[in-house]
Amino acid sequence: MALTLYAGEGNKNAAKAFIAAEYVGVTINLTPNFQIGVTNKTPEFLKMNPIGKIPVLETPDGPIFESNAIARYVARLKGNNTLFGSSLIDYAHIEQWIDFSSGEIDINIMRWLFPRMGFGVYLPPAEEAAIAGLKRGLSALNTHLSANTFLVGHCITLADIVMTCNLHLGFSRFMTKDFTKEFPHVERYFWTMVNQPNFKKVLGEVKQVDAVPPVVQANKKAVQAKEQKPKPKEEPKHESAKPKVEDPPAGEEEEEAPKPKPKNTLDLLPPSKMILDEWKRLYSNTKTNFREIAIKGFWDMYDPEGYSLWFCEYKYNDENTVSFVTLNKVTGFLQRMDLARKYAFGKMLIIGQDPPFKVKGLWLFRGQEIPKFVMDECYDMELYDWTKVDVNDEVQKERVNAMIEDQEPFEGEPLLDAKCFK
Repeated sequence: MALTLYAGEGNKNAAKAFIAAEYVGVTINLTPNFQIGVTNKTPEFLKMNPIGKIPVLETPDGPIFESNAIARYVARLKGNNTLFGSSLIDYAHIEQWIDFSSGEIDINIMRWLFPRMGFGVYLPPAEEAAIAGLKRGLSALNTHLSANTFLVGHCITLADIVMTCNLHLGFSRFMTKDFTKEFPHVERYFWTMVNQPNFKKVLGEVKQVDAVPPVVQANKKAVQAKEQKPKPKEEPKHESAKPKVEDPPAGEEEEEAPKPKPKNTLDLLPPSKMILDEWKRLYSNTKTNFREIAIKGFWDMYDPEGYSLWFCEYKYNDENTVSFVTLNKVTGFLQRMDLARKYAFGKMLIIGQDPPFKVKGLWLFRGQEIPKFVMDECYDMELYDWTKVDVNDEVQKERVNAMIEDQEPFEGEPLLDAKCFK
């Protein structure tokens, strides 16, 4: 039987069919010179799968798309195998774990990985939700595997093939040892599977990633190209037939000059005795006796009429279950606050030794309210609860001091990290 699979080299969804083929004893040919974005956009390919996704299996009876459907088809090509178990309940459990692998593991792996690769907009809250969902799925899987070598029965089934291929993407791309050590039975299961001869023949030597990849800006090249694209030439304006003169006739005004771009409303506030850059320099240059020099200097400079202080606290601290994700979330927030650098100073504390981690901050803003343009432009602002500091309250004032100083312990808990916006 001639079977041809349309997919790129190393595609984890294609690997499901190839591993199943090894167990069944059939041959699948991979389409040579397949180019994602080219081959799958041709009219011939779109006849096989109208939405242009891979993989697609071409069979004598017609094409099949969707990787799990392809793997099921391959597993049924020969009846003398155990990939679908040996009973009706085995079959149901195999289907159960295939669905679980797709709906709880694979989807959250992709929601975590793809925005980091630039395939979509990277949003820290969305990443946090994906990680929480993945950990929930892995925890359930870990519990099942604590008493089972395989997902169903006592030998490898199609459920193990699908699950392992989905886990492979996570282990090889961003699920570090620090992340997976929480699920020891999943680790044991995964390394057992990928070292089986039929898995190893398709997947090769598998290595766990050492670090989570950095975030790639989505569509960066497209954005740059758009910015660099020359503007269309304007059509020349048809002026009315007026005599050209070097100077305007007596009694007539010259044409009004273009109005300057309006300033930020914060620039129109009355002058303040506090020079923000001077405070930032004092903060940066004070290495010893911080309380006596920097903190005292801050209150000497502080202008309660020209500036205001605000406490903030992340609304969803119970979701901060992964340390590096929480740190990345705060870093991203500070990067997006860059538009306010001229008018603000901030400290962000990541608190706790064990998850969930708490994120709390202190911000100094020009004016008596949080600048509207910051609230409008930085979506992260809505993820925090904001409370104006009463500088006449000694308790709140001391809390300001502790946050500027990165005091540890802070409110009885150790600091995981502290970040400054200046």
